[in-house]
Amino acid sequence: MPATTDVFDLASLKLAPGEGRRLELRVPIADLDLGGERYVAEPRIVPVAIDLSRMTGNGYALKLAFKARLEGPCMRCLKEAAPVVDVQAREVSVPGEDEQMASPYVHDERLDVAAWAHDAFALAAPQKVLCKEDCLGLCPECAVDLNEAGQEHAHERAPDRRWQKLGELKFE
Repeated sequence: MPATTDVFDLASLKLAPGEGRRLELRVPIADLDLGGERYVAEPRIVPVAIDLSRMTGNGYALKLAFKARLEGPCMRCLKEAAPVVDVQAREVSVPGEDEQMASPYVHDERLDVAAWAHDAFALAAPQKVLCKEDCLGLCPECAVDLNEAGQEHAHERAPDRRWQKLGELKFE
């Protein structure tokens, strides 16, 4: 079984420039807050694959891949939703170079796998977490679940207040 870790010591691999390795690790994913609601990764500790290669100049090219369900309330009907999120993320870290070439997840040849996996999971998550792609949501007037109420669910329209005075006219 792969090791569970938050931080991985890249220097322990002792890679020469141009050399690469694949790591199989298990990483805890912290909860996400999206639209004021809490969502969790399931499983909570996710198996991840990290492909890394040593670059010249003591840098690393990194690729992270994993799949996990994003569990929480549907953003339309509030029932449980659990879409599968396929995460593919890349990072490059070249210390001492341009600020854009320094990864925020690599410090002193230590890779913060948990932070990287969490951020990559949040970025790969769908913009709208839905129980099903064609979820109809809740009725804006009575809050009934439109997925269960069906097409026949309707409300009588309230009269337009702008025409209220015309209703007071009396014709003989």
